[in-house]
Amino acid sequence: MEGKENLNLILLNAARKVHRADWNWKGVNSPFARMYMVESGEATVVMPDGRHVIRPGKLYLIPSFVTHGYENDSLFTLYYIHVYEEYNVFDRLSFPFEVDASDLDTLLVRRLLAINPGRELARSDPDSYDNMPTLMHHIARSRKIAFHPSVETRGILLQLFARFLERATVKRYIADGRIDQLLQFISENLHRNIPINELANRCYLSNDHLIRLFKKEMHCTPVQYINRKKIDHARLQLIISDRSIKDIAYGLAFENIVYFYRLFKQFVGLSPSRYRDSMAADSQT
Repeated sequence: MEGKENLNLILLNAARKVHRADWNWKGVNSPFARMYMVESGEATVVMPDGRHVIRPGKLYLIPSFVTHGYENDSLFTLYYIHVYEEYNVFDRLSFPFEVDASDLDTLLVRRLLAINPGRELARSDPDSYDNMPTLMHHIARSRKIAFHPSVETRGILLQLFARFLERATVKRYIADGRIDQLLQFISENLHRNIPINELANRCYLSNDHLIRLFKKEMHCTPVQYINRKKIDHARLQLIISDRSIKDIAYGLAFENIVYFYRLFKQFVGLSPSRYRDSMAADSQT
């Protein structure tokens, strides 16, 4: 894969788990990615492209929002790592399901668990943890760990993720490559104003032509898309940081705070302050 991708990997859960024919779930679909490393035994993961037997000696990756299932009828031990990726890299890239695991990968996984105690799921049932309040609770907790282990954790996650990134390919579901490039540009520039004429100039199009082309591919205007992405980013910042609402708005190039409040409520249904309070309450339940 060529090109540059922003990555911000946030550890949610990580542990070693022994299953005794009890890893059997269907229709799992999560807003976070899963990495697995099998220690002993084997099981089956049912992916959209078919059934995959997972065994020792490999690393496995299931991207966010991929519907899948698990089947296991014997003793089976694995390490699991749940990761939230802030910049939606899975929307832009396709990843291999498995890669070879080295001795170093085994050491990295064990070190990750050692510096992040207490990250085991209380229950293996996805319904018990695969929901937005629980997800946001784990994200908030990750942001509160000490600086040194947080830096080491991120380094380990990047090393493990790099095994898959090496073989990742760019998705081509957007028919017009110019729009694909603009989506990447927008993702990397949410911190500033992005006028329509700047986007149009990057594609050598008139403003009207760009808007028509963008609506054909994305079913919304460039301004609507940019605003939605900014509000999505603001929602995450309201949960995982202690920054003031004004600072978050200014950081996304909203100079008019009243407009930011109005836009946030339009997309989310709550004001920024109500949203932050509601997520904080949910994370404690």
